[in-house]
Amino acid sequence: MPQFNCERTVRSFNTLLTACFNSKKFDKVVEIFREVPSKILIEIDVVSYNIVIHAFCEVGSLDLAVSMFEEMEKNGIEPSLVTFDTLLEAFYKNGRHMDGEKIWALMGSKNVDPNIRCYNSKLRGMVSDNSLSEEVELNDEMRQKGIKPDVFSFNALIKGFCEDKRLEETKHWCNELRKNDCNPDQVTHMKIVPFLGKENDLDMATELCKEAISHRLLSHVELLKYVVDGLLKEGNIEEAKELVELGKSKKYQIDFSLGN
Repeated sequence: MPQFNCERTVRSFNTLLTACFNSKKFDKVVEIFREVPSKILIEIDVVSYNIVIHAFCEVGSLDLAVSMFEEMEKNGIEPSLVTFDTLLEAFYKNGRHMDGEKIWALMGSKNVDPNIRCYNSKLRGMVSDNSLSEEVELNDEMRQKGIKPDVFSFNALIKGFCEDKRLEETKHWCNELRKNDCNPDQVTHMKIVPFLGKENDLDMATELCKEAISHRLLSHVELLKYVVDGLLKEGNIEEAKELVELGKSKKYQIDFSLGN
């Protein structure tokens, strides 16, 4: 840049950090962050810290991510919503529910309002912590604050009730997903279809399977085979054939036969 008379600023520095992060050279992110600013006399900002915090989270070094958070505050740089979102996602995703709650409380003390990504991270954390009643309450809190749940919010609720083997609640949240103008995605189908099959609710499982095939959301053909096998056991040959033909029409590779 100096060769072209271009000043190196914190913005170009952050671009360099981002390039290293996107290349998954997380060690290089930290190295550049520590060594370069003093050499070219730039002052790092909240974006710089956010990139490094994210890098530590990506490699599972969550305590180091927190230390960067503390260093940022000591240097008089206020954390942003992105900072909190990054830490919340990492802690809840890695099963450190209590640490996630501390970050959530800290965010409130700094008057930083959580966005949909923050809420979704907490919802997923509650699933792993088996706090289903609190998960439903958090969903209500989102609505009260004017934050509309998205497909990731509903997937967290569906996943929780599937794992707790609660059929009616699972179906309820699947229906709520549609009522809120959300469309089921691959994760929705992967979680709910096998559960419905195990609970012998093949009508809804078949409906979801058809939907997944039609919208090319069937990520694993085994899901289709699972429902077809269930239909065959119930003697519903025609429905099974229709499902298989629909799969074939969408170019899915189906390696089993229903006979004549």
